[in-house]
Amino acid sequence: MLTSKQRAFLRSQANTLQVVFQIGKGEIDETLIESTRSCLAARELIKLKVLENSQYTAAEAAGQLCEAIGCESVQIIGSKLVLFQQKKKDSRFDLKNLCLNG
Repeated sequence: MLTSKQRAFLRSQANTLQVVFQIGKGEIDETLIESTRSCLAARELIKLKVLENSQYTAAEAAGQLCEAIGCESVQIIGSKLVLFQQKKKDSRFDLKNLCLNG
């Protein structure tokens, strides 16, 4: 579970990210889940967009993906969502020190 300071730091890091996946009118299927999982394993922090023709809201999509993958939802604004899953080793994000310093 992310603290508010960790979430704020990750939101600031996500500002410059480009959308890597779009969720359209199809369901959130195993292909999208696996693609998102592998992308999170490589990047740790990713941005997705829910298209207007989707049957999901951004919050619903984030909930389903987080439950299936075991990641954290960092931010949901409008149709965009940001997901985070920290690597066990060699993470770009030092969230433990962020808590101690703040």
